[in-house]
Amino acid sequence: MNPRHSALALLVAVLWGVNFVAIDLGLHPDGAEMPPLLFVAMRFTLVVLPCIFFIRKPDVSWKAIIGVGLLMSAGQFGLLYLAMSLGMPAGLASLVLQAQVLLTVLLAAGFLGERPSRRQLAGVVLGVAGLAVVAVGRSLVAPVLPLMIVLAAALSWAAGNIVARQAKAASGLGLVVWSGAVVPLPLLGLSLLVDGPSAVSQALVEVQPITLLSALYTAVFGSLVGYGIWNRLLGLYPSSAVVPFTLLVPVVGMTTAWLVLSEVPTTAEVTGGLLLLAGVATAVLRPWNFGRNNRRRDPRSRAQRRGEVRAAGRAGGLGVDLAAEDLPAEEGRWSPEDAARGAGTRAD
Repeated sequence: MNPRHSALALLVAVLWGVNFVAIDLGLHPDGAEMPPLLFVAMRFTLVVLPCIFFIRKPDVSWKAIIGVGLLMSAGQFGLLYLAMSLGMPAGLASLVLQAQVLLTVLLAAGFLGERPSRRQLAGVVLGVAGLAVVAVGRSLVAPVLPLMIVLAAALSWAAGNIVARQAKAASGLGLVVWSGAVVPLPLLGLSLLVDGPSAVSQALVEVQPITLLSALYTAVFGSLVGYGIWNRLLGLYPSSAVVPFTLLVPVVGMTTAWLVLSEVPTTAEVTGGLLLLAGVATAVLRPWNFGRNNRRRDPRSRAQRRGEVRAAGRAGGLGVDLAAEDLPAEEGRWSPEDAARGAGTRAD
């Protein structure tokens, strides 16, 4: 990528990394507690309104829109916010959520019939080992339940990746906005059921400015701006050139959490985190000897390849993009290489 586009990719990684700290600040305003499911409903209300009146519905079925909304948005963020409200550190959450890359590889094998490569399986094993180290280290200093809930959020995201891949929406941003419309009412209903009408009404009446700013940041910069840039880059370059920037997200997230929230990870969390990122990198990055010079020449024009990529089902850059120069040989198939590289395209 040229320097300008590399800077934009880096900007997205920073926006997504800071996102976790913004969520934490909004959930715990001045020592108070914001109901997490209500907070997610607020975020996606801002994502949807007023954008839904200006962005055309993507050319996919309502079943796909609802599936992406329930799994990738409501499921992922509902569980993530719940875990963070229960004490999951923001920096550690940004790291553990990267497990969705490895889970997408496994789900693609199970539901799409894509056989993972040996390198991807090695990455999965390495990542699982890292998660195990993080879980053991976490259990020594704090309850491990929030960690398990973040892993459930990663699984929901990975399942959403599969649905979005099959949807093949031409407008990634359109799918983000329209699938986001599925989120507010169900999560508001769940919040009323779980937290109670009095707690929800009190939270809305006494909402703190930091919570409103957090919701605004996550909706505008985390979702709309971040994915808008990301989709553009994925339309110009192979995903293998863009996706590796997502490995910087937990680095930014943990650094920001350390500076703003004074979160200091334990030795076990750092060790396990490095193993997890190594596993993700193993699954996502291509070996050095598999460069452009060794690729089979594609007879299609760059415009044709770019058009096919844009139609390949990018849910707002949510982990389902195919490389412009690495499309599967068999039409309609999602190769394991694409499953791994594409799965890491969103970090909150």
